[in-house]
Amino acid sequence: MSKFVTHYPDLMINTLITSQTRIKLLRKFFLNSNTRAHLRGLESEFGESSNAIRVELNRFEDAGLLKSLRQGNKKLYQANRSHPLFSDIHSIIIKEAGIDRVIDNVIHKIGDLISIYLTGDFARGKDSRIIELILVGDELDRAYLADKVMQAERITGRKVFYTLMNQEEAEGRIPEINPADLLPLWTSETDNKILHSTV
Repeated sequence: MSKFVTHYPDLMINTLITSQTRIKLLRKFFLNSNTRAHLRGLESEFGESSNAIRVELNRFEDAGLLKSLRQGNKKLYQANRSHPLFSDIHSIIIKEAGIDRVIDNVIHKIGDLISIYLTGDFARGKDSRIIELILVGDELDRAYLADKVMQAERITGRKVFYTLMNQEEAEGRIPEINPADLLPLWTSETDNKILHSTV
């Protein structure tokens, strides 16, 4: 088992933002902008009072960082991708989780890698000790990948689980996944990390 170390951005965001409720909301909405949630659901997920969450939601909505819509008698919140700070906040959350370090570690020299997706709790905007990825490609070097993943685990302080798919499998399975449970992170077409505001 890898010996984990603390990833420095985790300390950074907690130093800059002292409200844990605010940090949870940033992760929830700005990691995967397809995420929608309502007050009662957030109260259950966070284990916090609805009043504390409501105050922060109102602040984010007043600042234009969140937008809301009605679904029956529920008020749903979602990140405002058109806000000028959306991409910056998204990037900070990616870095805070250490996901960028994992991607940097695994994209080189492992074969014909086509794309990488984030799934699991992180894709749903929940903090987790596990980073779950789907790697799409052909003839990937599994031994080299396993070694680079172990390195990434030591760097980030999180376990990394991954599923490998070839292009044909991905074309059949990826479209079936709810967009709120899947976040595109990297594609070989741009050889760069994807800012989700452009997806």
